[in-house]
Amino acid sequence: MHVLLVMTGGVLQLAVFVLFGWLWGGSSAAMASAARWFIPLWCLVAAANMWVGVAHAGYTARQEFPILLLNIAVPAVIAALLAWRLSHGS
Repeated sequence: MHVLLVMTGGVLQLAVFVLFGWLWGGSSAAMASAARWFIPLWCLVAAANMWVGVAHAGYTARQEFPILLLNIAVPAVIAALLAWRLSHGS
């Protein structure tokens, strides 16, 4: 359940990034740029989530690593597809 919540949080954070891209840039290019900026920042957030799992929840890094990859992959793939779609027009 926690993995689903983290991935949902990532997609919501992506939506906020794209919204701010629109508000600050007013174009699809700015929204695509915001989606591209989301990816490395989301990797840091997911890594912090892994650290909490290892340091406080009692999991090993080996147990948490596949979860980290899943938590990164779903929102990052959505962001990459959205950035590609926005940068290539409709």
